[in-house]
Amino acid sequence: MTATEPRAAGTDTGAEPARHSRRELAAASVGSVVEAYDWTVYGILAPYFAEQLFPGSSPTAKLIAAYLGFALGFLVRPLGSVLIGRLTDTRGRRYGLTLTVGLIAAGSLLVAVVPGYATIGLAAPLLVVAARLVQGLSVGAENPTAAAYVTETAPESRRYFYSAVSYGGVVLGSALSFVVLTVLLGVFGEAGVEGGAWRWAFVFGALLGLTALWIRRGAAESEVFTASSRKAGGTAPRPWPVLRAHLGRLTVVFAITSGATTVFYFVTVDFPAYAEGTGAASKAEASGALLSGMVALLVGMLAAGRAADRFGALPVLRTGFAGLAFGSLPLLYGMAAGRVPVVLVTVALLFLLGLPLAVSNVFAGRLFPPAVRAVAVGLPAALAISLFGGTFPMLAELLRSAGHGHWVPWWPALACAGALLASWGVDEHPVPVTPHPGEEHHDVDANAAVR
Repeated sequence: MTATEPRAAGTDTGAEPARHSRRELAAASVGSVVEAYDWTVYGILAPYFAEQLFPGSSPTAKLIAAYLGFALGFLVRPLGSVLIGRLTDTRGRRYGLTLTVGLIAAGSLLVAVVPGYATIGLAAPLLVVAARLVQGLSVGAENPTAAAYVTETAPESRRYFYSAVSYGGVVLGSALSFVVLTVLLGVFGEAGVEGGAWRWAFVFGALLGLTALWIRRGAAESEVFTASSRKAGGTAPRPWPVLRAHLGRLTVVFAITSGATTVFYFVTVDFPAYAEGTGAASKAEASGALLSGMVALLVGMLAAGRAADRFGALPVLRTGFAGLAFGSLPLLYGMAAGRVPVVLVTVALLFLLGLPLAVSNVFAGRLFPPAVRAVAVGLPAALAISLFGGTFPMLAELLRSAGHGHWVPWWPALACAGALLASWGVDEHPVPVTPHPGEEHHDVDANAAVR
């Protein structure tokens, strides 16, 4: 194979293709780490930097203003999935991969160096919010871009395992943010972090993003995208007619993402407050149980990836959603009654969540033709995350404040039931995603068809 010959994606015979596939997996996975770290570190550090960067009559008002910037990042995700996703579908997967992490790194660097409110007034919070908007646009496109890349470059026999590894970067990135905060508190103390040491966490985020940018710039372009672009004569079709023809599949992606994101935010964000409200555990004890849960989530994702490569994605996805839809309420009410340990509930819920999370990215990518793949995966997913992920903590708090905290678990359970039902709107077929060397590429790479 010469340097100019395209490699047939999806093949895994020989040392050179294996090296290529591992390099492409690293390029896809590192962005998930950066995305999750950036998104989480802002939320956990807001109580430390709100006093310096945001206006307000009290520390609480300043913190609320800081969290408003966090919420605005959610709102622009769908826009980013369309704008950057369209660039990914027209200019290439590698272009989209480098653009997303480049913007995330720039946003982190801006937050790290922006002067305080006492120095530049309202310009400080405006610059922080601008950075979060840019990062929200990037995050809205990062996951679908990586999903399209893995869908088209992973070896056919390990496609879903690669999906699990690449999305596992989200778990690692979230954990890394807590590690960085722990180190900062250990080195500088709480007063030191509040005094400005919090900036080092964003400097680290910028360096992490630049490292991801360097890795991705060395990754090969997807052969499937190249073949599809060549077939279209270098002119990508307008996405909206194609998307309108696939409304059923878009609905399936929306439903699957809605189910997964409500469970994720319930367990990782709201669960400590829910456990304390039921008297099952303190917030500190419930938060400590999340460490075991995160390990279970990673184990579940890797096991699900292996199983999906052998048995298909739909059985794995449906098993996870069925367990969450019908098993979460008995577990949580048993915990509230003191019959089920908090750690067991956390481990069980996150392990079950790992099943659909591991396969949903590539499964969704294979539902759509390459010319619109990034936009088609990103738009319904970003809408679902904005509507059901970003609003879940607020909804849960409203229910508790109204004296209806016992209804909180019903929302993720019902969302998972909806996702399970939606999964029967598609059929899975063992159709190869990628062409073999020398074959003309046809748009037969969707592994599912609307019923």
